Amino acid sequence: MVEVDSLLHSGYHHPVQRPWQAERVLTKGALMYPIFITDEKDSLIPISSMPNQYRIGVNRLEEFIAPLVAKGLQAVMLFGVPNDFVKDAFGTAADDPNGPVIQAIRLLKAKFPPLLVSCDVCLCEYTSHGHCGHLNPDNTIDNTASVRRLAEVAVNYAKAGADNVAPSDMMDGRMRAIKQGLVDAGLSHRVSLMAYSAKYASALYGPFRDAACSGAQFGDRSAYQLPPSSRGLGRRAIERDVREGADIIMVKPATFYLDIIRDAKEQAPNHPIAAYQVSGEYAMIHHAATAGVFDLKTAVLESMTSLQRAGCSLILTYFTPELLEWLN
Repeated sequence: MVEVDSLLHSGYHHPVQRPWQAERVLTKGALMYPIFITDEKDSLIPISSMPNQYRIGVNRLEEFIAPLVAKGLQAVMLFGVPNDFVKDAFGTAADDPNGPVIQAIRLLKAKFPPLLVSCDVCLCEYTSHGHCGHLNPDNTIDNTASVRRLAEVAVNYAKAGADNVAPSDMMDGRMRAIKQGLVDAGLSHRVSLMAYSAKYASALYGPFRDAACSGAQFGDRSAYQLPPSSRGLGRRAIERDVREGADIIMVKPATFYLDIIRDAKEQAPNHPIAAYQVSGEYAMIHHAATAGVFDLKTAVLESMTSLQRAGCSLILTYFTPELLEWLN
């Protein structure tokens, strides 16, 4: 005989009861769609390593985004992919007024005013060496110069109309510098700051670097992105970014770092917690479903549930177009 205090089935035996057990319910408003904007203005270029994803030219952006907005898309994250602009050691093209990101911001805010437009802030797509900041003569990171330049780029995205800026570079102290830059520009009241706080040096970024043409030309990024084995550094980075003025805390990647997401929720209980389901996670799920390992919709929805259960209120995912359909 089963003891009374051992019984659980009664609480979820009926299908109507099962959603009652969820801490959060996935909605379209919890999704942010990362998109790649190329300076080839009339292009819509498939990304071979990321099924159903594209490099989108500004002249094709309205037709690409309009159906998604009609289905309930509320937020996008922009990544620039400069092909015609000259890359240099300092990432000069990152905030060029004629570059892909600023052109895309202006178009999206003009055509879809309610859409929240977030911009990734990094230099790797724009530097000749492919690293996320400026370098010293010995090819180590010049943190001070990098932070100064990243703050300039973030403020210029904000001036162009971005609603949110999200530095992914992992330089020390860039949150405070960007927040102060927004204050000095009179923009801090209307532009939020999302910190890639716990961004790990993961093996899961390969398809993204293919999509954004942003691979390092030498070495890797393990001197500034966090070691995958380190929980403590992730916690310290979260604490730092909260202290420096971040409005939203992000963990990246997502699925392999659910413990860090939970840490972030516990450390920053009054902040929204975001997770970025990165390109490698997206590709793995897609390829496994194609191979018949599992049903795509079922697996994607379970992955969303796991992120929310860990503590996320915002999820950046390339599955956003499918989720907009499924959540109907």
